[in-house]
This record gives sequence, structure tokens and C-alpha cells, in this order.
Amino acid sequence: MEEFEFLYDDTEETKTRFVSFVGKENRYDLVIMMSGRFYGKHLIMHLQSNNFAIIGPDDLEEEGYLEEAYSLSEAEAAELHSFLHTLV
Repeated sequence: MEEFEFLYDDTEETKTRFVSFVGKENRYDLVIMMSGRFYGKHLIMHLQSNNFAIIGPDDLEEEGYLEEAYSLSEAEAAELHSFLHTLV
């Protein structure tokens, strides 16, 4: 059996929210996890594209962040931004 050098191995309670909505551009099936692990940011998984990102208010203001993180068009990212802006 191989030995592993763990950098960390923590267990933490999380608050998890499942949200599904349809915009004019796309359908969004999201898993939103909140914990103390990410310094106030949220781990947001987009189940349709199998992409995830750690997102806080500063990330939402970064141009092109959502497009890159979730492989979205500019119009799709604008829809997702509208929803996430109310959340984070």
C-alpha cells in the first residue's frame, strides 16, 4: 500500500442548496455549497456542464470569469450573473 502525504484531511458541515432555473439562453442546474472553507465564498457547481468554481462578490465583478469557469457565452454568463448577484 502506498503512503500518502496528506496536506489536509478535514470534515466540515456544509449548507447545500440545489437550484434549477431556465433563462432565455440556457437551463441552469446548480449546486451551491456554503462552508467556512472558502473564506466566505461559495462553491458553485453547474451540473449541465460539469464545471465548478469558487465564487464571491469580487469574482462576479471580474470580466469573463463566469464565461471561463463555466464555458458559457457572454449572454449565458449574463443570465447566470443576474442570479448569482442576488446570492453572493
